[in-house]
Amino acid sequence: LFTKVITFYSHFTPTRTAANCPFYLAVPTLASVKHHTPNMNFLRKAATTGAMGLVPRNGRPTILRHSSHFVYQPDAKPPVEGPTQKMNMFQAINQAMDLALEQNESALVFGEDVAFGGVFRCSMGLQKKYGKQRVFNTPLCEQGIAGFAIGVANTGAKAIAEMQFADYIFPAFDQIVNEAAKYRYRSGNLYDCGSLTFRAPCGAVGHGACYHSQSPEAYFAHTPGLKVVVPRGPNKAKGLLLACVRDNDPCIVFEPKTLYRAAVEEVPVAAFESPIGKADILRAGTDVTLVGWGTQIHVLQEVATMAKQQLDVSCEVIDLVSILPWDKETICNSVKKTGRVLIAHEAPLTNGFGAELAATIQEECFLHLESPVLRVTGWDTPFPHVFEPFYIPDKHRCLAGIRKLIDY
Repeated sequence: LFTKVITFYSHFTPTRTAANCPFYLAVPTLASVKHHTPNMNFLRKAATTGAMGLVPRNGRPTILRHSSHFVYQPDAKPPVEGPTQKMNMFQAINQAMDLALEQNESALVFGEDVAFGGVFRCSMGLQKKYGKQRVFNTPLCEQGIAGFAIGVANTGAKAIAEMQFADYIFPAFDQIVNEAAKYRYRSGNLYDCGSLTFRAPCGAVGHGACYHSQSPEAYFAHTPGLKVVVPRGPNKAKGLLLACVRDNDPCIVFEPKTLYRAAVEEVPVAAFESPIGKADILRAGTDVTLVGWGTQIHVLQEVATMAKQQLDVSCEVIDLVSILPWDKETICNSVKKTGRVLIAHEAPLTNGFGAELAATIQEECFLHLESPVLRVTGWDTPFPHVFEPFYIPDKHRCLAGIRKLIDY
Protein backbone atom coordinates (compact mmCIF):
# COMPACT_ATOMS: atom_id res chain seq x y z
CA LEU A 1 0.00 0.00 0.00
CA PHE A 2 2.82 2.38 0.87
CA THR A 3 4.40 1.81 -2.54
CA LYS A 4 1.09 2.51 -4.29
CA VAL A 5 0.46 5.72 -2.36
CA ILE A 6 3.96 7.07 -2.93
CA THR A 7 3.77 6.20 -6.63
CA PHE A 8 0.47 8.05 -6.84
CA TYR A 9 1.93 11.04 -5.01
CA SER A 10 4.90 11.17 -7.36
CA HIS A 11 2.54 11.73 -10.30
CA PHE A 12 0.13 14.21 -8.69
CA THR A 13 0.61 17.43 -6.83
CA PRO A 14 -3.03 17.83 -5.77
CA THR A 15 -2.69 21.27 -4.17
CA ARG A 16 -0.24 24.13 -4.10
CA THR A 17 -0.15 24.55 -0.31
CA ALA A 18 0.92 22.12 2.36
CA ALA A 19 -2.01 23.04 4.58
CA ASN A 20 -4.46 21.65 2.05
CA CYS A 21 -2.74 18.35 1.30
CA PRO A 22 -2.23 15.54 3.82
CA PHE A 23 0.61 14.16 1.70
CA TYR A 24 2.75 17.19 2.52
CA LEU A 25 2.16 16.53 6.21
CA ALA A 26 2.86 12.80 6.07
CA VAL A 27 5.70 12.79 3.52
CA PRO A 28 8.03 15.84 3.82
CA THR A 29 9.75 15.40 0.44
CA LEU A 30 9.89 12.69 -2.17
CA ALA A 31 13.68 12.69 -2.01
CA SER A 32 13.57 11.72 1.65
CA VAL A 33 10.72 9.20 1.50
CA LYS A 34 13.05 6.22 1.62
CA HIS A 35 14.57 7.52 4.88
CA HIS A 36 11.22 7.75 6.69
CA THR A 37 9.12 5.06 8.29
CA PRO A 38 5.69 5.13 6.65
CA ASN A 39 2.85 6.51 8.76
CA MET A 40 0.54 3.50 8.58
CA ASN A 41 -2.39 5.25 10.26
CA PHE A 42 -2.27 7.94 7.59
CA LEU A 43 -1.96 5.34 4.82
CA ARG A 44 -4.96 3.39 6.08
CA LYS A 45 -6.98 6.59 6.22
CA ALA A 46 -5.84 7.55 2.73
CA ALA A 47 -6.85 4.17 1.37
CA THR A 48 -10.31 4.35 2.91
CA THR A 49 -11.03 7.80 1.47
CA GLY A 50 -10.94 6.29 -2.02
CA ALA A 51 -9.07 9.22 -3.56
CA MET A 52 -5.75 8.83 -1.71
CA GLY A 53 -5.13 12.50 -1.20
CA LEU A 54 -6.84 13.94 -4.26
CA VAL A 55 -9.44 15.74 -2.14
CA PRO A 56 -7.93 18.42 0.13
CA ARG A 57 -8.91 18.81 3.75
CA ASN A 58 -10.88 22.01 3.24
CA GLY A 59 -12.73 20.74 0.14
CA ARG A 60 -11.63 23.67 -1.99
CA PRO A 61 -10.92 23.27 -5.74
CA THR A 62 -7.44 21.91 -6.38
CA ILE A 63 -4.95 22.09 -9.24
CA LEU A 64 -3.11 19.25 -10.94
CA ARG A 65 0.61 19.48 -11.49
CA HIS A 66 0.19 18.73 -15.19
CA SER A 67 -1.79 21.95 -15.70
CA SER A 68 1.61 23.58 -16.26
CA HIS A 69 1.35 22.86 -20.00
CA PHE A 70 -1.57 25.32 -20.21
CA VAL A 71 -3.00 28.27 -18.33
CA TYR A 72 -6.69 27.85 -17.60
CA GLN A 73 -8.80 30.67 -19.04
CA PRO A 74 -12.16 30.92 -17.21
CA ASP A 75 -15.24 32.07 -19.07
CA ALA A 76 -15.67 35.84 -18.96
CA LYS A 77 -19.13 35.56 -17.40
CA PRO A 78 -21.64 32.86 -16.43
CA PRO A 79 -23.84 31.63 -19.29
CA VAL A 80 -27.09 32.60 -17.54
CA GLU A 81 -28.11 35.14 -14.92
CA GLY A 82 -28.76 34.25 -11.32
CA PRO A 83 -26.83 33.14 -8.22
CA THR A 84 -23.46 31.53 -8.88
CA GLN A 85 -21.01 29.43 -6.94
CA LYS A 86 -17.27 29.09 -7.42
CA MET A 87 -16.52 25.49 -8.32
CA ASN A 88 -14.15 23.34 -10.29
CA MET A 89 -15.19 21.08 -13.13
CA PHE A 90 -15.78 17.88 -11.19
CA GLN A 91 -17.99 19.83 -8.78
CA ALA A 92 -19.96 21.28 -11.69
CA ILE A 93 -20.47 17.79 -13.12
CA ASN A 94 -21.53 16.55 -9.70
CA GLN A 95 -24.08 19.35 -9.47
CA ALA A 96 -25.41 18.58 -12.96
CA MET A 97 -25.98 14.92 -12.06
CA ASP A 98 -27.54 16.01 -8.77
CA LEU A 99 -30.02 18.18 -10.67
CA ALA A 100 -30.75 15.40 -13.17
CA LEU A 101 -31.52 12.97 -10.35
CA GLU A 102 -33.60 15.53 -8.48
CA GLN A 103 -35.68 16.62 -11.47
CA ASN A 104 -36.36 13.16 -12.92
CA GLU A 105 -37.20 10.27 -10.61
CA SER A 106 -36.35 7.77 -13.34
CA ALA A 107 -32.75 9.00 -13.65
CA LEU A 108 -29.98 6.56 -12.72
CA VAL A 109 -26.23 7.13 -12.30
CA PHE A 110 -23.97 4.09 -12.48
CA GLY A 111 -20.47 2.92 -13.37
CA GLU A 112 -17.30 1.54 -11.86
CA ASP A 113 -16.73 2.95 -8.35
CA VAL A 114 -19.50 5.50 -8.84
CA ALA A 115 -21.13 4.69 -5.49
CA PHE A 116 -18.31 6.06 -3.33
CA GLY A 117 -17.82 9.09 -5.56
CA GLY A 118 -15.76 7.82 -8.47
CA VAL A 119 -12.02 7.98 -8.99
CA PHE A 120 -12.33 11.68 -9.86
CA ARG A 121 -15.02 12.38 -7.21
CA CYS A 122 -17.63 13.42 -9.79
CA SER A 123 -20.42 11.40 -8.15
CA MET A 124 -19.44 12.16 -4.56
CA GLY A 125 -22.41 12.20 -2.17
CA LEU A 126 -25.01 11.20 -4.74
CA GLN A 127 -25.65 7.68 -3.47
CA LYS A 128 -26.08 8.95 0.07
CA LYS A 129 -28.63 11.49 -1.16
CA TYR A 130 -30.57 9.36 -3.65
CA GLY A 131 -29.98 5.81 -2.45
CA LYS A 132 -28.41 2.62 -3.76
CA GLN A 133 -31.25 1.98 -6.19
CA ARG A 134 -30.44 5.10 -8.23
CA VAL A 135 -26.68 5.56 -7.81
CA PHE A 136 -24.70 2.34 -7.81
CA ASN A 137 -21.55 0.48 -8.83
CA THR A 138 -21.27 -1.85 -11.79
CA PRO A 139 -18.84 -4.69 -12.51
CA LEU A 140 -15.62 -3.81 -14.35
CA CYS A 141 -17.20 -4.58 -17.69
CA GLU A 142 -17.65 -1.65 -20.06
CA GLN A 143 -19.72 -3.57 -22.59
CA GLY A 144 -22.01 -4.60 -19.75
CA ILE A 145 -22.30 -1.01 -18.55
CA ALA A 146 -23.22 0.15 -22.04
CA GLY A 147 -25.66 -2.68 -22.66
CA PHE A 148 -27.40 -2.09 -19.34
CA ALA A 149 -27.54 1.65 -20.07
CA ILE A 150 -29.20 1.00 -23.43
CA GLY A 151 -31.84 -1.14 -21.74
CA VAL A 152 -32.50 1.50 -19.08
CA ALA A 153 -32.82 4.26 -21.68
CA ASN A 154 -35.07 2.10 -23.87
CA THR A 155 -37.65 2.07 -21.07
CA GLY A 156 -37.71 5.88 -21.13
CA ALA A 157 -35.62 6.32 -17.99
CA LYS A 158 -32.61 8.65 -17.88
CA ALA A 159 -29.36 6.67 -17.86
CA ILE A 160 -26.10 8.43 -16.96
CA ALA A 161 -23.35 5.85 -17.37
CA GLU A 162 -19.71 6.50 -16.47
CA MET A 163 -16.81 4.91 -18.30
CA GLN A 164 -14.06 5.29 -15.72
CA PHE A 165 -11.55 6.27 -18.41
CA ALA A 166 -12.19 6.99 -22.09
CA ASP A 167 -9.34 4.59 -22.87
CA TYR A 168 -11.54 1.72 -21.71
CA ILE A 169 -14.61 2.68 -23.70
CA PHE A 170 -13.49 0.41 -26.54
CA PRO A 171 -14.87 -2.84 -25.06
CA ALA A 172 -18.25 -1.05 -25.20
CA PHE A 173 -17.71 0.08 -28.80
CA ASP A 174 -20.07 -2.49 -30.30
CA GLN A 175 -22.85 -1.67 -27.85
CA ILE A 176 -22.52 2.08 -28.42
CA VAL A 177 -21.96 2.10 -32.19
CA ASN A 178 -24.08 -0.86 -33.32
CA GLU A 179 -26.84 -0.74 -30.72
CA ALA A 180 -27.30 2.66 -29.07
CA ALA A 181 -26.60 4.76 -32.16
CA LYS A 182 -28.76 2.63 -34.47
CA TYR A 183 -31.66 1.74 -32.20
CA ARG A 184 -34.00 4.43 -33.54
CA TYR A 185 -33.07 3.79 -37.18
CA ARG A 186 -33.44 0.02 -37.20
CA SER A 187 -36.79 0.15 -35.40
CA GLY A 188 -38.28 2.64 -37.83
CA ASN A 189 -38.50 5.21 -35.03
CA LEU A 190 -40.70 2.91 -32.96
CA TYR A 191 -38.10 2.66 -30.20
CA ASP A 192 -35.05 4.62 -29.14
CA CYS A 193 -32.55 5.01 -26.32
CA GLY A 194 -32.32 8.78 -26.50
CA SER A 195 -32.32 9.16 -22.73
CA LEU A 196 -28.77 7.80 -22.61
CA THR A 197 -25.62 9.72 -21.69
CA PHE A 198 -22.12 8.30 -21.40
CA ARG A 199 -19.49 10.21 -19.40
CA ALA A 200 -15.83 9.44 -20.08
CA PRO A 201 -12.72 11.18 -18.64
CA CYS A 202 -10.23 11.70 -21.46
CA GLY A 203 -6.98 13.34 -22.48
CA ALA A 204 -3.53 14.00 -21.10
CA VAL A 205 -3.15 14.30 -17.35
CA GLY A 206 0.60 14.25 -16.74
CA HIS A 207 1.18 10.59 -15.96
CA GLY A 208 -1.47 8.51 -17.71
CA ALA A 209 0.67 6.89 -20.43
CA CYS A 210 -1.04 4.84 -23.12
CA TYR A 211 -4.02 3.57 -21.11
CA HIS A 212 -5.14 6.70 -19.26
CA SER A 213 -4.48 9.55 -21.71
CA GLN A 214 -6.30 8.88 -24.96
CA SER A 215 -8.73 11.19 -26.74
CA PRO A 216 -11.01 8.86 -28.76
CA GLU A 217 -13.60 11.38 -29.93
CA ALA A 218 -12.87 10.76 -33.63
CA TYR A 219 -13.93 7.10 -33.37
CA PHE A 220 -17.43 8.11 -32.35
CA ALA A 221 -17.67 11.16 -34.61
CA HIS A 222 -17.91 8.63 -37.46
CA THR A 223 -21.15 7.25 -36.02
CA PRO A 224 -24.50 8.69 -37.17
CA GLY A 225 -27.03 8.59 -34.36
CA LEU A 226 -24.66 9.75 -31.62
CA LYS A 227 -23.89 13.20 -30.26
CA VAL A 228 -20.39 13.88 -28.94
CA VAL A 229 -19.31 16.90 -26.88
CA VAL A 230 -16.15 18.02 -25.03
CA PRO A 231 -16.39 20.75 -22.35
CA ARG A 232 -13.63 23.30 -21.74
CA GLY A 233 -14.51 24.08 -18.12
CA PRO A 234 -17.10 23.97 -15.32
CA ASN A 235 -19.82 26.05 -17.01
CA LYS A 236 -19.67 24.06 -20.23
CA ALA A 237 -19.43 20.77 -18.36
CA LYS A 238 -22.59 21.42 -16.39
CA GLY A 239 -24.53 22.91 -19.30
CA LEU A 240 -23.52 20.22 -21.79
CA LEU A 241 -24.18 17.34 -19.41
CA LEU A 242 -27.69 18.59 -18.64
CA ALA A 243 -28.31 19.16 -22.35
CA CYS A 244 -27.19 15.61 -23.11
CA VAL A 245 -29.35 14.12 -20.36
CA ARG A 246 -32.39 15.86 -21.86
CA ASP A 247 -31.52 15.19 -25.51
CA ASN A 248 -33.46 12.77 -27.69
CA ASP A 249 -30.32 11.02 -28.96
CA PRO A 250 -27.65 9.02 -27.11
CA CYS A 251 -24.76 11.30 -26.17
CA ILE A 252 -21.14 10.97 -25.10
CA VAL A 253 -19.49 13.62 -22.93
CA PHE A 254 -15.70 13.37 -23.09
CA GLU A 255 -14.39 15.20 -20.03
CA PRO A 256 -10.71 16.34 -20.10
CA LYS A 257 -9.58 14.91 -16.79
CA THR A 258 -6.82 17.46 -16.22
CA LEU A 259 -9.55 20.12 -16.05
CA TYR A 260 -11.43 18.43 -13.21
CA ARG A 261 -9.45 20.47 -10.69
CA ALA A 262 -7.46 22.91 -12.81
CA ALA A 263 -10.63 24.57 -14.16
CA VAL A 264 -12.34 26.85 -11.64
CA GLU A 265 -14.96 29.51 -12.35
CA GLU A 266 -18.28 30.97 -11.23
CA VAL A 267 -21.08 28.57 -12.21
CA PRO A 268 -24.84 29.25 -11.99
CA VAL A 269 -26.47 27.23 -9.23
CA ALA A 270 -29.67 26.70 -11.20
CA ALA A 271 -30.06 24.19 -14.02
CA PHE A 272 -29.17 25.41 -17.51
CA GLU A 273 -28.24 23.87 -20.85
CA SER A 274 -25.45 24.62 -23.31
CA PRO A 275 -26.48 24.06 -26.93
CA ILE A 276 -25.15 20.93 -28.61
CA GLY A 277 -23.76 21.60 -32.09
CA LYS A 278 -22.83 25.25 -31.48
CA ALA A 279 -19.21 26.46 -31.37
CA ASP A 280 -18.09 29.40 -29.21
CA ILE A 281 -15.96 32.29 -30.50
CA LEU A 282 -13.86 33.07 -27.44
CA ARG A 283 -11.68 35.73 -29.03
CA ALA A 284 -12.24 37.69 -32.22
CA GLY A 285 -9.36 38.09 -34.68
CA THR A 286 -8.55 38.95 -38.28
CA ASP A 287 -5.40 37.07 -39.34
CA VAL A 288 -5.60 33.41 -38.24
CA THR A 289 -8.41 31.15 -37.01
CA LEU A 290 -7.47 28.81 -34.16
CA VAL A 291 -9.82 25.86 -33.59
CA GLY A 292 -9.70 23.39 -30.72
CA TRP A 293 -11.77 21.78 -27.97
CA GLY A 294 -11.38 20.70 -24.37
CA THR A 295 -8.05 21.46 -22.71
CA GLN A 296 -6.56 22.51 -26.03
CA ILE A 297 -8.71 25.62 -26.16
CA HIS A 298 -6.80 27.06 -23.19
CA VAL A 299 -3.51 26.41 -24.97
CA LEU A 300 -4.85 28.24 -28.03
CA GLN A 301 -6.00 31.23 -26.00
CA GLU A 302 -2.52 31.62 -24.57
CA VAL A 303 -1.03 31.16 -28.04
CA ALA A 304 -3.29 33.90 -29.39
CA THR A 305 -1.85 36.30 -26.82
CA MET A 306 1.70 35.22 -27.67
CA ALA A 307 1.04 35.66 -31.40
CA LYS A 308 -0.18 39.20 -30.86
CA GLN A 309 2.76 40.14 -28.66
CA GLN A 310 5.53 38.43 -30.62
CA LEU A 311 4.25 38.44 -34.21
CA ASP A 312 1.61 41.19 -34.22
CA VAL A 313 -0.82 38.57 -35.53
CA SER A 314 -4.50 38.75 -34.61
CA CYS A 315 -5.99 35.30 -33.90
CA GLU A 316 -9.62 34.29 -33.67
CA VAL A 317 -10.05 31.49 -31.11
CA ILE A 318 -12.97 29.09 -31.53
CA ASP A 319 -13.98 26.32 -29.14
CA LEU A 320 -15.68 23.69 -31.28
CA VAL A 321 -17.47 22.34 -28.14
CA SER A 322 -19.50 19.79 -30.10
CA ILE A 323 -17.73 17.14 -32.18
CA LEU A 324 -20.91 15.58 -33.53
CA PRO A 325 -22.76 17.50 -34.81
CA TRP A 326 -20.21 20.26 -35.35
CA ASP A 327 -20.76 23.92 -36.19
CA LYS A 328 -19.65 24.23 -39.82
CA GLU A 329 -21.12 27.70 -40.24
CA THR A 330 -19.14 29.33 -37.43
CA ILE A 331 -15.86 27.70 -38.48
CA CYS A 332 -16.23 28.46 -42.19
CA ASN A 333 -17.31 32.07 -41.62
CA SER A 334 -14.21 32.64 -39.51
CA VAL A 335 -11.87 31.03 -42.04
CA LYS A 336 -13.38 33.07 -44.89
CA LYS A 337 -12.57 36.17 -42.85
CA THR A 338 -9.00 35.28 -41.79
CA GLY A 339 -7.86 33.10 -44.71
CA ARG A 340 -5.73 30.94 -42.41
CA VAL A 341 -6.64 28.22 -39.93
CA LEU A 342 -4.81 26.11 -37.37
CA ILE A 343 -6.59 23.11 -35.83
CA ALA A 344 -5.18 21.60 -32.64
CA HIS A 345 -6.12 18.45 -30.74
CA GLU A 346 -4.40 15.90 -28.49
CA ALA A 347 -5.44 12.84 -30.50
CA PRO A 348 -3.03 11.52 -33.16
CA LEU A 349 -2.78 13.32 -36.49
CA THR A 350 -3.96 10.61 -38.88
CA ASN A 351 -7.76 10.52 -39.06
CA GLY A 352 -8.12 12.74 -36.02
CA PHE A 353 -11.24 14.88 -36.06
CA GLY A 354 -9.11 17.77 -37.27
CA ALA A 355 -8.89 15.96 -40.61
CA GLU A 356 -12.68 16.23 -41.03
CA LEU A 357 -12.52 19.94 -40.24
CA ALA A 358 -9.66 20.43 -42.69
CA ALA A 359 -11.49 18.60 -45.48
CA THR A 360 -14.66 20.62 -44.98
CA ILE A 361 -12.74 23.90 -44.84
CA GLN A 362 -10.99 22.99 -48.09
CA GLU A 363 -14.34 22.26 -49.73
CA GLU A 364 -16.19 25.30 -48.41
CA CYS A 365 -13.48 27.96 -48.13
CA PHE A 366 -10.92 27.08 -50.81
CA LEU A 367 -11.02 30.43 -52.63
CA HIS A 368 -10.60 32.30 -49.34
CA LEU A 369 -7.52 30.43 -48.11
CA GLU A 370 -4.17 32.26 -47.99
CA SER A 371 -2.31 29.11 -46.88
CA PRO A 372 -3.00 25.37 -46.48
CA VAL A 373 -5.00 24.24 -43.46
CA LEU A 374 -2.56 23.35 -40.67
CA ARG A 375 -3.05 20.74 -37.94
CA VAL A 376 -1.03 20.64 -34.72
CA THR A 377 -1.82 17.40 -32.92
CA GLY A 378 -0.53 14.42 -31.03
CA TRP A 379 1.85 12.18 -32.94
CA ASP A 380 0.98 8.90 -34.64
CA THR A 381 2.32 6.82 -31.75
CA PRO A 382 0.80 5.31 -28.63
CA PHE A 383 0.50 7.96 -25.94
CA PRO A 384 3.87 8.07 -24.10
CA HIS A 385 4.56 8.36 -20.41
CA VAL A 386 7.94 10.02 -19.89
CA PHE A 387 7.78 11.85 -23.23
CA GLU A 388 4.27 13.22 -22.80
CA PRO A 389 5.47 16.87 -22.84
CA PHE A 390 6.81 16.27 -26.35
CA TYR A 391 3.60 14.58 -27.49
CA ILE A 392 0.95 17.13 -26.62
CA PRO A 393 0.37 20.12 -28.95
CA ASP A 394 1.61 22.77 -26.53
CA LYS A 395 1.85 26.54 -26.99
CA HIS A 396 5.32 26.35 -28.56
CA ARG A 397 4.25 23.95 -31.30
CA CYS A 398 1.09 25.97 -31.94
CA LEU A 399 2.98 29.27 -32.12
CA ALA A 400 5.41 27.71 -34.59
CA GLY A 401 2.37 26.67 -36.62
CA ILE A 402 1.09 30.24 -36.71
CA ARG A 403 4.50 31.42 -37.96
CA LYS A 404 4.29 28.83 -40.73
CA LEU A 405 0.82 30.02 -41.76
CA ILE A 406 1.85 33.67 -41.83
CA ASP A 407 5.08 32.99 -43.72
CA TYR A 408 3.47 30.82 -46.38
